[in-house]
Amino acid sequence: QVQLVESGGGLVQAGGSLRLSCAASGRVFGSYAMGWFRQEPGKEREFVAVINWSGGKTNLADSVKGRFTISRDNAKNTLYLQMNSLKAEDTAAYYCAAVEDRLTGRVYYNTYEYDYWGQGTQVTVSS
Repeated sequence: QVQLVESGGGLVQAGGSLRLSCAASGRVFGSYAMGWFRQEPGKEREFVAVINWSGGKTNLADSVKGRFTISRDNAKNTLYLQMNSLKAEDTAAYYCAAVEDRLTGRVYYNTYEYDYWGQGTQVTVSS
């Protein structure tokens, strides 16, 4: 098993930046493909950014391309989401997720494909 704890959320003005972190403990972090998802009240959780186990493959949702960056540091067991040029519509609870896969090198886009989730961190962007 792996335990995930997000941090770095908060209140920021439109146009500002935040960096979310997801600290992992338990099994070897480098064995997991990771993702960031977000969820607004009453809506489904949606894909934001994904990364494979090595960090060599990433992808971002169209709504955040050019503004967000996903990265990982396997030596520090930490996943990051750098968020720049934040907009009011980025307001949501942000969750990191993990699925064990060191064989295929792929990324995963669907919530049902992930086995482990953090508790979430709230990001609020004021306009």
